[in-house]
Amino acid sequence: MVHFPKLSTVAAWNSAIRESANQSHPQKALRLFHQMKQNGLEPNNFTFPFLAKACAKLSNLKLSQTIHTDVVKSPFQSDIFVQTAILDMYVKCDRLGDAYNLFERIAMKDTASCNVMLMGFVQSGFLDKVFCLVHDMRFAGIQPDTITVMGLIQASLTTKNLDLVKSIHAFGIQIGIECDVSVTNTWISAYSKCNDLGSAKAVFDRIDMGMRTVVSWNSMIAGYSNSDKFVDVLNVYKQMLSDGYRPDISTILSILSSCNQPNKLFQGVLIHCHGIQLGCDSDIYVINDLISMYSKCGDLPSARFLFDGMCDRTCVSWTAMISGYAENGNMNEALELFHFMEAAGEKPDLVTVLSLVSGCGHTGTLELGKWIHNYALSIGLRDNVVVCNALIDMYAKCGDLNNARELFYALPVRTVVSWTSIISACALNGQSKQALDLFCLMLETGMKPNHLTFLAILQACTHAGLLEEGMKFFNMMTQDYYMIPGVDHYSCMVNLLGRKRKLKEAVDLVKNMPMKPDAGIWGALLSACRIHSNLEFGEYAFSRLLESEPEVAVPYVEMANIYASERRWDEVATLRKVMKSNKVKKLPGQSFVHVNGKPHVFTVEDRGHPEALLIYAIIGCLDLQSKDERAMLQEVGDMIN
Repeated sequence: MVHFPKLSTVAAWNSAIRESANQSHPQKALRLFHQMKQNGLEPNNFTFPFLAKACAKLSNLKLSQTIHTDVVKSPFQSDIFVQTAILDMYVKCDRLGDAYNLFERIAMKDTASCNVMLMGFVQSGFLDKVFCLVHDMRFAGIQPDTITVMGLIQASLTTKNLDLVKSIHAFGIQIGIECDVSVTNTWISAYSKCNDLGSAKAVFDRIDMGMRTVVSWNSMIAGYSNSDKFVDVLNVYKQMLSDGYRPDISTILSILSSCNQPNKLFQGVLIHCHGIQLGCDSDIYVINDLISMYSKCGDLPSARFLFDGMCDRTCVSWTAMISGYAENGNMNEALELFHFMEAAGEKPDLVTVLSLVSGCGHTGTLELGKWIHNYALSIGLRDNVVVCNALIDMYAKCGDLNNARELFYALPVRTVVSWTSIISACALNGQSKQALDLFCLMLETGMKPNHLTFLAILQACTHAGLLEEGMKFFNMMTQDYYMIPGVDHYSCMVNLLGRKRKLKEAVDLVKNMPMKPDAGIWGALLSACRIHSNLEFGEYAFSRLLESEPEVAVPYVEMANIYASERRWDEVATLRKVMKSNKVKKLPGQSFVHVNGKPHVFTVEDRGHPEALLIYAIIGCLDLQSKDERAMLQEVGDMIN
């Protein structure tokens, strides 16, 4: 039984109730209120807002309605302070309809009550009601404030409409809150999320040096990090340190997320060291991100060292390490850790399952993929469309198109991702006509394709050499759906034009691209030039490739083949010298085979496998058998002719 102190005045009880509500003890606050009434004291206009706050934290509708009833019976039901608190209580209990009915009955609305209703609309995604409410505020002479503007920004980010963000920015300046650093930080974040880093930087630079906070710097760093601007992330971070600001956990997390690439391992290690200096290395969120960073950089031993040193692992910790193994093709270790996770009493979640499914697709481990499929069914994910889409993709990459199709047609609800996955599956497995049929069926159902859908159908056209259809879909993307093609879409078209010997058209397309061509574009063009022995365009593509990837061997080999086809042996020799001077090495070819669930990697002329003698003996026998069969077929052909 809980004993409460004996309090003699309403003010004393209010103080105790407020303290409990503010210290996240909402149930204690309500018990205090009950005890107060038993002692014969009536609540006042300060009591009810504290009680409403406690009910909001509990999200308990029944208790909220009880407190509201007490308010209606009291002399304070028309008090705007009390009404706003009850309004906020209903919003946080996810009863927007009840909140709006109460809001409509408030006779003398003020900025605070309007802001509560506005944030309710924002959280529920009613963008039109948000802007109508702000219009009504201005019409009624109610002055918007920083909270109003921050609510408007949050609402606009649901659409990521840059023009809308700029309009709200102008509105904020108009009402005189441009100097409020909390609003300024929100503008930086909003512009970043709309991919307008120039405007975000301009807003950041206009903040007076003395007014900047750690949140200001974090907003700018997060913006660059989310846009993969690694150099800018480091430059802002260095400036932050130079200006005397102490980074916090959010800073470290944002920088770590920008180091998730194999060539950023050294910088990731430096950030890890700095995190240790700042005392962030014991934070579980930082450790989880470090595990992910080391895994994505290919340093699995460091990731596992951090994982093994954790005292309290969450599902995210286990999933980060499992995903690390899966992404790097170590499916045996991923599955072993998965079993350890279950044995430790930690229940795998949706992300854990998706990590394993994705790993099976990358490594082609079909049998393990089927096992994970059955596991997903056993834990109730049969109708989860995200898992089913991932499984369709996995089966396609493992060459099992039948299972991919079966899953797709069994889906109760198909999303654009579902359609894209099965179209891509058909394209990947050489069923281009079926991919085109599915795309047409998708359009007939009224489903709107996205950028990835068009990429899948263009890949299908590329694999089958369907130039006319490819041009049709490319034009459909831009003219009918008003989408701007990405580099990958242009790469498909260059590849397709190149296959059909239309090299001049391919070059013209590349020159007229709205973005800078990447190595994939030039590589596709160079490959087409090699197939058709086109020296002029081949040299053009090769020179562009050297500007972006001078250390990669493939372009040199392709160009050497073009020169060889023209019997220009001096240029071939020159290319070899350039490769040698640039220290370019051609990586040997590899084969990846699974036997009894265990992966085996075979490299050209590699004799290091323990069963190498037996393997090469069998390969020799197969080679002889193949030659005999070819000779026999040739004899049959000669007899027919």
